[in-house]
Amino acid sequence: MTPADSPHKSKGGVARLFKALRYSAQGLAAAYRHEAAFRQELLLIVILAPLSIWLGRSLAEVLLLLGSLVLLLVVELLNSALETVADAVTLEDHPLIGRAKDIGSAAVLLTLVMVATIWISVIVSRFAGGL
Repeated sequence: MTPADSPHKSKGGVARLFKALRYSAQGLAAAYRHEAAFRQELLLIVILAPLSIWLGRSLAEVLLLLGSLVLLLVVELLNSALETVADAVTLEDHPLIGRAKDIGSAAVLLTLVMVATIWISVIVSRFAGGL
């Protein structure tokens, strides 16, 4: 059996779209239910999203602020997925699984640094006259 023959592989069409949307909703619900970091970042977005509309002086700035927050959630979801698969393989310490989890965590950290840099830059630009 090849990967193309997998019963889990989508077949296409409109039904595939609805299944994909359902799977995505299930994934978001699972992340919310099982991942504290995802819930914390979602709370941050609930607070900062309205602020971005006020803070941004142009559509581009608003989209940059909002986009950085969405990217943070995307990276967190990918990290959580990696950790879930790793835990499904084994819960025992394994150097490669530990390394994979550390790399995923580093991706989240770098994204947080990028989000903070973008937000601070826009705030400074707005209130310090465009430095």
